[in-house]
Amino acid sequence: MLPRDVAAPLSHGGDLGAARKLFPAAPEPFIDLSTGINPFPYPLPRLAPELFARLPEPDEVERLAAVAAAAYGAPSPAHVVAAPGLQILLPMVAALAPAGRAAVLAPTFGEHARAVALAGHAVREVAQPADLADADLAVVTNPNNPDGRLVAGETLLALAAALAPRLLVIDEAFMDASPQASLARETARPNLVVLRSFGKFFGLAGVRLGFALATPALAARLRAALGPWAVSGPALAIGAAALADAAWIAATRVRLAESARRLDALLADAGLDVVGGTALFRLARGAAAADLFDRLGRAGIFVRRFADQPTWLRFGLPGAQAAWARLEAALSA
Repeated sequence: MLPRDVAAPLSHGGDLGAARKLFPAAPEPFIDLSTGINPFPYPLPRLAPELFARLPEPDEVERLAAVAAAAYGAPSPAHVVAAPGLQILLPMVAALAPAGRAAVLAPTFGEHARAVALAGHAVREVAQPADLADADLAVVTNPNNPDGRLVAGETLLALAAALAPRLLVIDEAFMDASPQASLARETARPNLVVLRSFGKFFGLAGVRLGFALATPALAARLRAALGPWAVSGPALAIGAAALADAAWIAATRVRLAESARRLDALLADAGLDVVGGTALFRLARGAAAADLFDRLGRAGIFVRRFADQPTWLRFGLPGAQAAWARLEAALSA
């Protein structure tokens, strides 16, 4: 059981207001490397003004579900539920299982433990996938945040079989950059739910769009919980255009991989050990991590630190060349 006030918000990356309070004399603009959001966002399509003036139509929701099913490899559009961001889905998915004993593979994104507790489950964090097998609800982030740990698909499918009919939830929010390990195609299994994030890979976190992939029966329960018009018309249109753009997706995967390798080299030159991550963020370790966090902050560069792991820092990808230059200068100061 986690001794946590589940009603209290958790600390996350992306809070530049907090960064400015910590480092009021830092130069502007702040470079935010505290998230795992693509710094090369998808170019927004031209949107019809009426999308902002009326409620979204059911056929727009169905179109996005069809495009998302094809992009993610889900069995059919009936297996896809669109929501206004992955965050709102977390407690709803947890509520698909009767309140009982939940287990979360940790260390990981802190919102999972909070969400399953909000759904009425007693929560414990475990270190190995095998330790999830006796839970009434099991949650795995794959690839993991913040260390990029990837649990093999065969291991997860064996876990789903061992858990049946109990529920296995796999958060694939960072899977888009390297989708080979995705289990979206397996969501015809009655006790498997796969979550996908739109905003991270497409660099459009403010659109607030996420997906749950599950059997049509579970998907119908989630749609009922969300209610009508859950996703805005502009978000439906942007999501459908981006997920259908196979050329942009392929080119972006290459670009992100190149940027991740460049960041690894920069961090290694600064004396940090790169110990994990994905193509959207890198986890580094160093004895002087606290001092480095402070030095970067005073230089107007905000990275992610961890209260329970004081030697860790997580770096998102810089975008423009000016951001790379400022990071290199601050690291070598």
